[in-house]
Amino acid sequence: MPIIDIGFSPCPNDTFIFDALVNHKIDTKGYDFNLHLEDVQTLNEWALQGKLSLTKISYGVWPLVKNNYHLLNAGGALGKGVGPLLIYKEDFELNGTNGKPNTESMTVAVPGFNTTAHLLFSLAFPKVSNKKFLVFNEIEDAVLKGQVDAGVIIHENRFTYAQKGLSKWMDLGTFFEETFKAPIPLGGIIARKDIPVDEVVLIDGLIKKSVEFAFENSYDLLPEFVKCHAQEMSEQVMRQHIDLYVNDFSIDMGTTGKIAIEQLEKVWIELNTQS
Repeated sequence: MPIIDIGFSPCPNDTFIFDALVNHKIDTKGYDFNLHLEDVQTLNEWALQGKLSLTKISYGVWPLVKNNYHLLNAGGALGKGVGPLLIYKEDFELNGTNGKPNTESMTVAVPGFNTTAHLLFSLAFPKVSNKKFLVFNEIEDAVLKGQVDAGVIIHENRFTYAQKGLSKWMDLGTFFEETFKAPIPLGGIIARKDIPVDEVVLIDGLIKKSVEFAFENSYDLLPEFVKCHAQEMSEQVMRQHIDLYVNDFSIDMGTTGKIAIEQLEKVWIELNTQS
């Protein structure tokens, strides 16, 4: 039985998408999978090294790995209203009338250098140079403790920051949507080019079936595979997470998704060629 190394995050959207595939709830056509559950920045770094045959990445790193990987149509995260948020802790005494830090001097926590979140932040705030790269689930606390002035949050932190007394400064995804009239490409699935093309097409189809199975059979009763990797997340937050990031684009990105990814790549090229 062929065994393929596969990497994705332990977040509910990824475990929901891949549950049927890696746990053989669908016919995997003889394939088995060796799981690597890591945060997305680790997966991005591994993709740069070519470590895994099949992996989730941020679209922010796609321009750097596209020569070595195929981009799959299924399993990704694209959509509207799904982008990262820039949050901060209001301090009117320190920061003046609007309570926000000074954009010229502030330090911002970002969930990894190669993440789409970093790319979208750089698009909206191109002059901010003081950045601290943290694992995504450390960013809220860094803002609360005053270790940074603001933070870019993703995943389940979108649903918890307000309860902790933090405020939204900007929806960076909305900024991208309004600027380019396109959905936000957050993350996608890639297959290393040493896998034969016919196998890549087959695996892409299996991931599509895995997503379809999840929608048809696993939404009302979340799989144990999703729950056991969701850390201390409530089931309500798990469902919010899935609702936000798993949609028709996860089944097949289609032409609309491909155009959005091309647009994001143009942003990457522009930002990385500036002096």
